[in-house]
Amino acid sequence: MSVLVYTESEEGKFKKIALEAVSYAKGIADLLGTSVTAVTINGDDVSELGNYGASKVLKVSNDKLNNFNAQAYADAISQAAKNENAQVVVISSSANSKYLAPLLAINLEAGYVPNVTGLPTSTSPFKVTSNVFSNKAFAETEFTTNVKLIGLANNAYGLKENKTSMTTEDFSPTLADNDFNTTVASVDRATDKVTIADADIVVSGGRGLKGPENWGMIEDLAEVLGAATACSKPVSDLGWRPHSEHVGQTGKPVSSNLYIAIGISGAIQHLAGVNASKVKVVINNDPEAPFFKAADYGIVGDAFEVVPQLTEKLKEFKSNNA
Repeated sequence: MSVLVYTESEEGKFKKIALEAVSYAKGIADLLGTSVTAVTINGDDVSELGNYGASKVLKVSNDKLNNFNAQAYADAISQAAKNENAQVVVISSSANSKYLAPLLAINLEAGYVPNVTGLPTSTSPFKVTSNVFSNKAFAETEFTTNVKLIGLANNAYGLKENKTSMTTEDFSPTLADNDFNTTVASVDRATDKVTIADADIVVSGGRGLKGPENWGMIEDLAEVLGAATACSKPVSDLGWRPHSEHVGQTGKPVSSNLYIAIGISGAIQHLAGVNASKVKVVINNDPEAPFFKAADYGIVGDAFEVVPQLTEKLKEFKSNNA
């Protein structure tokens, strides 16, 4: 009776959230005195999963699953869970996993808790703590179902290396035609940037930048920090940046280790979407901007003066400490 964890991959490469999920699953397995089985769908080099605690990997290889399909993926993962008699199933809090979760819960007759922030506070009864109300509060939830489905909040547990002896096994789930009632017409990916979902650091800009022609300083700062770039809703609505970079309650949620907001006043919807970030830094020329009340650090100043100087100082620091 192992702990099963679904490890997301993209074009065969495992995402950071997948490795974090394995780390977390290993933590639960240690509490329960069992092991971790990872299930991967068209993942390439599965050996790194053993570095984070997976004792066994079920490899699903199927060309029909090259693009994410919630119904088909849920059926494959459910069959893997039943094959392993898993009582605990761990997934991430990615957009794809949030589509998967209700389907998995139905297939496994499992209770589901999303946005879980840490290891169970108790295993008998089985209780977990999660973020609720747009990360403004915590809830402790007790599972009463035989199978427990846990959605781990991004960046909540971290990567914890725990090298484990690992075996691999090919797994061929039975997939029906109705698993593929929806098909992917096309996929457009940004291949030259750190994605918001995987980023430890996010640099975000708002209307204070005055126009898309000034976005270079956001990208320069992000490049120095190895960060993802993001924007507020008004910026994407104006067409300055693509909607894929819009973060906030109505965009992509952010739970990075460091979130830098430049020229963003801090509307409540934006704050709700980034509140899970561990450290928030604000650069704004308005000392009354609401974001300063939520920030860990704030700089009152003109972004067009502050950001280039900050970027140059960081470059200098990196060159001196290379």
